[in-house]
Amino acid sequence: MTGEYKSDPAPASGADAHGFAPGAHEVPGPDLTSLRPGAQRMSDYRKLGLWRDGTVLDDLRRWRDETPDRTAISARATGHDAGDHHVTYREYARHVERFAAALHALGVRPGQVVAVQLPNWWQVNVLALACARVGAVFAPVMMTIRSRELERILDRLRVGVLVTTDVWEGYEHAAAVAAMAPRLPALRHRAVLGARVAGDETDFARYFQDTPWETTHPMPLDEAEEDPDRVAYVMFTSGTSGEPKGILHSFNTIHSSLVFNTAEAGFPGQDLCDSEDTFFTPHSLNHIVGLGANILLPLLVGGTSAMLDTWEPGNALAWMEETRTTLMGGAPVFISELLAASAESGRSLPTLRFVRCGAAPVPHRLSAEVRAGFGVPLHTGWGMTEIMMGTLTGPEDPEGWAAHSDGRPVPGIEIDLRAEGEIDSENPGRLHVRGAGLCLATLGRDSGELVVMEGQNGGWYDTGDYAVPDGRGGIHLAGRVSDRIGGVFMIPALDVEDTLRTHPAVRDIALVGYPDGTPGGELACAVVVRADGTPPPTLEDLRAHLIAEGMTEWYQPSRIETVPDLPRTATGKVRKELLRRWLRGEAQLEN
Repeated sequence: MTGEYKSDPAPASGADAHGFAPGAHEVPGPDLTSLRPGAQRMSDYRKLGLWRDGTVLDDLRRWRDETPDRTAISARATGHDAGDHHVTYREYARHVERFAAALHALGVRPGQVVAVQLPNWWQVNVLALACARVGAVFAPVMMTIRSRELERILDRLRVGVLVTTDVWEGYEHAAAVAAMAPRLPALRHRAVLGARVAGDETDFARYFQDTPWETTHPMPLDEAEEDPDRVAYVMFTSGTSGEPKGILHSFNTIHSSLVFNTAEAGFPGQDLCDSEDTFFTPHSLNHIVGLGANILLPLLVGGTSAMLDTWEPGNALAWMEETRTTLMGGAPVFISELLAASAESGRSLPTLRFVRCGAAPVPHRLSAEVRAGFGVPLHTGWGMTEIMMGTLTGPEDPEGWAAHSDGRPVPGIEIDLRAEGEIDSENPGRLHVRGAGLCLATLGRDSGELVVMEGQNGGWYDTGDYAVPDGRGGIHLAGRVSDRIGGVFMIPALDVEDTLRTHPAVRDIALVGYPDGTPGGELACAVVVRADGTPPPTLEDLRAHLIAEGMTEWYQPSRIETVPDLPRTATGKVRKELLRRWLRGEAQLEN
């Protein structure tokens, strides 16, 4: 199957201009300032129109000058500073200069990492661009990440400035960071956006928002080179099949996953976006989907980003109607809940043009339901943090094709299905990708292992997913490696298992996914072999143990089953595919 499902050819790999030999490196702390793609790759992707010489800052300046009074951000907040916030492009640009000067005054310099753990508030959009203005690396962190994982991320990246909130959904974020701060010598400043700010914390509202840094201490124009090929973003995966990894993207690797949406790029076959569009996604701005759909794509075309800090389908429907949303994207569960809210309330979305769906397996019925409920087509796609957007269906496909396909490769992406024997539904191929959207490198959260993508395996990246041909030059996802659990987000099974093995009543354990009843959703079941001489552990016991270890809540199991022994292969590996079928009632375990 190699080479059969490809779009634009990948350029030849050039030598790394800054001494990064392809492969793995052990580093005490990441020096990201010199990690850039090879000269040949940069040249070839520019010729294809997938990479550019500018950055998101050029997009902002364009719309500031051309449409200064157009609304760039419409954000409805329920937490801090509750209410509706509408930011024009003129105001957006001023906020970016102010926040950038504030970061500079805190000592942030090019190549340093600024971490942000905030809900979907307008300040996140501004901080992302302020980091670009300073030349810093923007490291968004999901709100659901708790102290155990957060401390490892901050330590690995040597984060000097963290922006967080005081309390969100009952969790004391600022207090958790304060407790770990003595163990993080690189963490110089903790900026808190909220009502409660301790004496050793920076009051974000007063320092960043209310102080006219752009006038009193303007950001030096020549301080940070606006290099579109440097590391600009780092986002951590859950570690679904091993150690969680930081995914290092440049402005250009992300740009290539967005530019094909614009008429100016000249790529045919897509429903194109422009400045009349309003974009909405329920995903977090701290996730690759939210970063692309609610920060970068609206900015690229001069449109409007409509955001909510709390997901509730009825409220989301009302906000989308009020903001005249035209493009909506998200995981199947969000779209299904929005359809149900629409049917219950009788509210429609007359301005909606199309819906994009991905981030989890898409139920076959959803395409017809979107057409019936909203009167628009559903486009399905596949992507991941390492490559953002990989495949997508489009307007050139037959009506309802989204029920049968996850799309063809987007411009600049190649896909390759690999398997022993003929690839079909009974023997799906392992999905490999390469191209303009592939990240520059990955960084092990715990080991610090830096793996540079360029030059690795001919540029091919093993996604860990399985797929089959869809018959129209694209793919249909067929499953995932056995350790992957989750719906919208994936649960790092190995990390949870390792932690649960320290429970005194657990001799062995396997974390396995089972359907949670929502479209494409999964929860985690702990299949436990209890330790000799101990009573069987309860689900409450396991969750309490994980909470005591600071484990993120949505990583934790919601079901427990006890077995005498785990089924294993001849080489000693746990047969998780058998456990999955057993949990669904489709197989039996041998005694």
